[in-house]
Amino acid sequence: MRTARAISLLLLLQARRSMTGAELAAELEVSERTVQRDVLALAEAGVPVYADRGRAGGYRLLDGYRTRLTGLDRTEAEVLLLAGLPGPLGDMGLADPALAARLKVAGELGEAPAAGARRFHLDAPGWFRDAPVPPLLAEVARAVWGGRLLRAGYRRRPGAGPEAASASAGAPAADADANAIAVERMRVLRPYGLVLKAGTWYLVARPDDDGAAAHRVYRVDRLAAAEALADRPFRRDEAFDLAAFWDAKAAGFARSLLRERVTVRLSPHGLDRLPHLLEPVAVQEALATAGPPDAHGWVTVRLPVESLDVGYEELLRLGPEAEVLEPPELRRRLAEAAARTAARYGPPQR
Repeated sequence: MRTARAISLLLLLQARRSMTGAELAAELEVSERTVQRDVLALAEAGVPVYADRGRAGGYRLLDGYRTRLTGLDRTEAEVLLLAGLPGPLGDMGLADPALAARLKVAGELGEAPAAGARRFHLDAPGWFRDAPVPPLLAEVARAVWGGRLLRAGYRRRPGAGPEAASASAGAPAADADANAIAVERMRVLRPYGLVLKAGTWYLVARPDDDGAAAHRVYRVDRLAAAEALADRPFRRDEAFDLAAFWDAKAAGFARSLLRERVTVRLSPHGLDRLPHLLEPVAVQEALATAGPPDAHGWVTVRLPVESLDVGYEELLRLGPEAEVLEPPELRRRLAEAAARTAARYGPPQR
């Protein structure tokens, strides 16, 4: 740990040219006394680090001294600097190696690691909802990065399908076993990867006791227990593509929710608003069914919705820019809502 901290200190001085003991202590989350000991250790190892006295003093490296990364041009180093986004990496228990990596790349750029953060910031959670860090995330991440089997406990909710607990998160359905709350089970998994979607963490894994089983998705915040088995590595299927798997799973999940179809006439403005109100999968299917515009520019589409209740709420947001043709019960509900709205506002003022 001391060696890693000393390297971080060296890279900080290289990136920022001069830092006080207090600044280094705050950056490394140690005491100033520890900083003094680490500086002494670097000097004894032959690193030309020295202390400037006085009000503007601090620790410095001898002019011209640099430890540089090799094989990276500036653009490549900048990309790696952005890849060291601290939030999600810290959630997975990788804050220290992430800091060291950012400092090394910053040394290649010749600027402070904070400079990249001034140009790009990732805010992963969706709007209007908190996304607490799952308490078992760091242990799950340890198994993923170490290529070790994961013993996981999860709970089954009696009678609930795989979509029940995942739909509200707007992401692929977790494995049915992962959505449970009544019967706790344990299983040894081969953890292939982690996905952070709209502030929610998912684990992609395969059961270790079933070689023919497909990869499954587990919500990490619904795991009741997790233990990385340090003495039990597993052989990964190197052909497995986590990003491609997730994209296919996400698209399939979104389509699986769209169980009803509604025939709707849309004004030109309503058609333009559609992508801002509905999931991309629903918009794509609706546009694929669009007929030619009428004399007023209105088009008729078959709009996929989760249910007629959800369709009612979504189409209300289009107001007078949409007219439901089928099914009759949904058309009737929207007509009643329009009548109530008109009555609420009264006749137009003359």
